[in-house]
Amino acid sequence: MRPAPSRVWLRCVTDDEDLRRQQPLRIRGRSVAWVAPLLLLVGIGVIDYNTTERFRIISWTVLVPGTAAAICGVWTTAGFALLSIAMYIVLDSTWPNEFQAGMPDFILVALGGVMATLACAVRVRGERRLLRMRAIVETTRRIVLRPLPPRWAGLEHAEAYLAADTEARMGGDFYDIQPGPYGARVLIGDVQGKGLGAVEAAAALLGTFREAAYHEPDLATVAARLETRMLRHRLHTSALGRDDGDRFATAVLLGYSDADAGTVEIVNFGHEPPLAAGPHGVRRLPPGDRLPLGLADLLPGAGPPVTVRVPVAPDETLLLTTDGVTEARDGRGSFYPLDEQVSRAVAADPGVAEPGRMVEVVRDGVLRHSGGLLGDDTTIFAVRRPQGVALEGGLWL
Repeated sequence: MRPAPSRVWLRCVTDDEDLRRQQPLRIRGRSVAWVAPLLLLVGIGVIDYNTTERFRIISWTVLVPGTAAAICGVWTTAGFALLSIAMYIVLDSTWPNEFQAGMPDFILVALGGVMATLACAVRVRGERRLLRMRAIVETTRRIVLRPLPPRWAGLEHAEAYLAADTEARMGGDFYDIQPGPYGARVLIGDVQGKGLGAVEAAAALLGTFREAAYHEPDLATVAARLETRMLRHRLHTSALGRDDGDRFATAVLLGYSDADAGTVEIVNFGHEPPLAAGPHGVRRLPPGDRLPLGLADLLPGAGPPVTVRVPVAPDETLLLTTDGVTEARDGRGSFYPLDEQVSRAVAADPGVAEPGRMVEVVRDGVLRHSGGLLGDDTTIFAVRRPQGVALEGGLWL
């Protein structure tokens, strides 16, 4: 039996409904975009009829289908084109012959209506294509970044993903939580570059992480397998002759275990170190000394990855972000001060240290700082292990 199409794919097929939904001039779900060209048409007709022959503006009806083409659909634009021609004929015939605009202006109005209808068809086709692209990107993102339950692997977490505005291509941000018999493992990272190549690399790393994090008892082994997977991926893309054979990824790997509930194991691959926030303040965890994933061959004698154990209080939340946060700029070119903003928010209200609220504070702060114009895809991820969580049956609940 053929599998049912996904909900996102159904949205791609029914893009006419989505296109109507995207129209800004709507009241109670109904489009009122037609009101503006209609008022313009009526206004031109009334003014032309009630002015003398020295102020004939009947040819201005060419503006009506042009206005409709910018905000209405194709058939509505075509209807206004026909209404403009009809009004031109009626009003122009009401004046004596010596005051009529005549055939040249009639051709102008008719040709303007045809051109406006064609322009509207091009606009609508472009909007439909953009909707399909957005649906495909959303489908791809959901395949790579699987949805996580509110409490997964015994961890409270929250996340936010903000797409960049400068390009219509999906970036390489990735994150996941993997439960297993040896504890919960968390991974967040950012693949260098954009486009399908970056998504492909992120998918390869996440696939390896989900298997290794479940089966491997040692977090350092999980980190080594991620390094090997990225190197293999680079070799494969280079063999295919693609120009992304030098791609790499920064990442942070966390390990939570009941063996030592007061600490977290960390392996940092050239990524921004996590920020620990709690009622007693905010602190930056130690940075790692590993190169980004995929660059281990630059230092052959570096040795296998080494985990760092960091004490974390039960009420502390670890905040992990991609460089879209720290590199967000305001109108003067200043970077977003993440540490300062989080410290100020937690000092004003210790409840901000809760994962969901912390993600909201950082997300809103980044958007305000950048004016909503992000230069890179941005991921904000917060995780905390609540008190009293234990293993049951060898798996995290």
